[in-house]
Amino acid sequence: MPRKIAKPVTSKQRAELRALAHHLKPILHVGKEGVADAIVNAAIEAFNTREVMKIKVLENAPLGVRESADALAQRIEGARVVQVIGRTIVLFRPHPEHPRIALGG
Repeated sequence: MPRKIAKPVTSKQRAELRALAHHLKPILHVGKEGVADAIVNAAIEAFNTREVMKIKVLENAPLGVRESADALAQRIEGARVVQVIGRTIVLFRPHPEHPRIALGG
């Protein structure tokens, strides 16, 4: 089955998403197991109730922060990396049936 490719986020849209994510706390932590199935499944589950989330990458993670962000985005259909700052990743995935975040052009 072909994988649906997420449309890239423009810099203006990225700024909107960063503003929405600013007040959020990380809800997942990537640790020594790295971007394992458990983390991917937890992120997919979390995307059922939200469209933007923060994920913290711990010091003992096998991949760097940017590599972890890219690995997560690749394994979650429709997910896009909004921002990597420090050890925190911001991911966005619009809800498939009922998107709540309408991004400007």
